[in-house]
Amino acid sequence: MTNILLILFLLIVFFVLLFLLFVDSKRNNKSAKKTTISPTYIPYLKEQEFNPDISTDNWDLHKLRLDKFKRSQYKGLTFFVSSENKIYYLSEEGDKVYC
Repeated sequence: MTNILLILFLLIVFFVLLFLLFVDSKRNNKSAKKTTISPTYIPYLKEQEFNPDISTDNWDLHKLRLDKFKRSQYKGLTFFVSSENKIYYLSEEGDKVYC
């Protein structure tokens, strides 16, 4: 009689542990899905070359776009080429600041 109770007790403990592992694995899967991070969009060099409105940190590309389009965005600031071939940008007040 005691052997049957012992076996029954061990089976109950086994199933409770199995259930807890199953619930924990489901919780980990849900939290992993929430934390996926998508990579930021970085335009290809060719796309940057043909679009002067995309900001770049590449000085050579910036100079190339100034020659080609007479404007280019460099480190978040748009530069222009005047009719006298001088490079300038517009200040916050709207004044031309020549480089």
